Amino acid sequence: MAERAAGIPKMEVVVIGGGQAGLSSAYYLGQAGLVPDREFTLLDRAPGPGGAWQFRWPSLTLSTVNGIHDLPGGIALAASAAPGETGDVRAAEAVPRYFAEVERAFALPVHRPVEVLAVRDHGARLRIETDRGTLSARGIINATGTWDAPHIPPYPGADSFRGRQLHAHDYCGAAEFAGQHVVVVGGGISAVQILDEISQVAGTTWVTRRPPDFHEGAFRAADGRAAVARVEARVRAGLPPGSLVSVTGLPPSPALQAARDRGALERLPMFARITPEGVEWADGRRQRADAILWATGFGNALGHLAPLGLVNAEGGIRMSGRLATQVAADPRIHLVGYGPSASTIGANRAGRAAAEELLRHLGRR
Repeated sequence: MAERAAGIPKMEVVVIGGGQAGLSSAYYLGQAGLVPDREFTLLDRAPGPGGAWQFRWPSLTLSTVNGIHDLPGGIALAASAAPGETGDVRAAEAVPRYFAEVERAFALPVHRPVEVLAVRDHGARLRIETDRGTLSARGIINATGTWDAPHIPPYPGADSFRGRQLHAHDYCGAAEFAGQHVVVVGGGISAVQILDEISQVAGTTWVTRRPPDFHEGAFRAADGRAAVARVEARVRAGLPPGSLVSVTGLPPSPALQAARDRGALERLPMFARITPEGVEWADGRRQRADAILWATGFGNALGHLAPLGLVNAEGGIRMSGRLATQVAADPRIHLVGYGPSASTIGANRAGRAAAEELLRHLGRR
């Protein structure tokens, strides 16, 4: 990101975000012949390789995550596990190691830690303002995902609670809750994984806004395609994408069955308010709690794109393109890891589509 003699560095494409979607996009830009750090570059706010995986809780292992697909280029994730390691290797160790290997192998021009503060329209180009200077680009591929936008819904009395409140984003492991009572809020995969762990060492109460949707039987490829199609239809219509689990349901797993056997999956409806000692429902029932853990999902980390005015009155962005990665109102901008490309396999395909379509729009193909 060094300043050139002429002033602000000018690129063809800037990729924002160094997770699966960002690395996939950068790989395909390089394969298309763009010169690293002269025609394209990648900016990542994290301290090291691995995207959001480097921040996952220690007990999340390769055998318990909801699928990690290999990056393009032929290097397998399994090869990055240290000799003798099994599926029990920590995801927060193996995935960053794997991403770093891919970055080195294909000389991907990743700059970190760089925080993008704002992207602004600047005539025929886009201006990318960061905490380490400003760049100019003809197009951007945004791959900032959701990890940096944890969502905790407002609830009456939240400020009065004397215990601890945290989001799944900040969960480090069940041991710190041993002997306590924890209210776990949320009906997604992470909520159930965390509930399973904490319920082995502490009392738990599981609360969800609506009844959880347990997927019966094996989760087939056709189920995944149908779920992605529903999310894609939403973003093409300009609606907020929602979460994939909201259309896939909770897949069966040994951990899920173990939690059910322990009685941890006895779900309660959402409470009405938070009290100093815990939570209270509308009918007056109360539950004392030492902690409330909000596994209530994430938004999309798109705050730096706010100056472009992409978000509509419904809170969504109307998308177009082959895999719904192109912003319909501005084809210079692609969002990967947004909506239907939020899964790891979707991010790979979306990275390729975004790179190809953006370069075609820029007259580079």
